Amino acid sequence: MISGPEFLHLATTVSLGVLTAALLVTIYRIVVGPSLPDRVLGLDMLIAVVIGYIAAIALRTGFMLYLDIAIALGLVGFLSTVAFARFILQRWQIDAAAREDHLEETRK
Repeated sequence: MISGPEFLHLATTVSLGVLTAALLVTIYRIVVGPSLPDRVLGLDMLIAVVIGYIAAIALRTGFMLYLDIAIALGLVGFLSTVAFARFILQRWQIDAAAREDHLEETRK
C-alpha cells in the first residue's frame, strides 16, 4: 500500500511531466501559430500552464505562499488577454474600415 506522502510525491511528479508536455505544445502554438489570435490564445494557455506548475510545486514543497503568486498571475494573465483581445478587435475594425474605403474608391 502506498502512503499519503508517497502518493502526493508521485502525483506531483506526474503532473509536472504532463505540464511540461503542455508547455512544449503551447510554445509550439505561440511560435508557429498561423494568426495573431492563435498566438494570444497560446499566451493565455502558457499562463495557465505556469499556474499549474506553481500549484504543483506548492503542493510538493508545502510552501502555500506560492498559491498567492498563482492567483496574482491568473489575474494579470486575464487582464493581458483582455487587452490583447481589444487590440485585435481594434485592429480588425481599422482594417475593415480601410477595406470599405478602398471599395468605395474603386466604385467611383
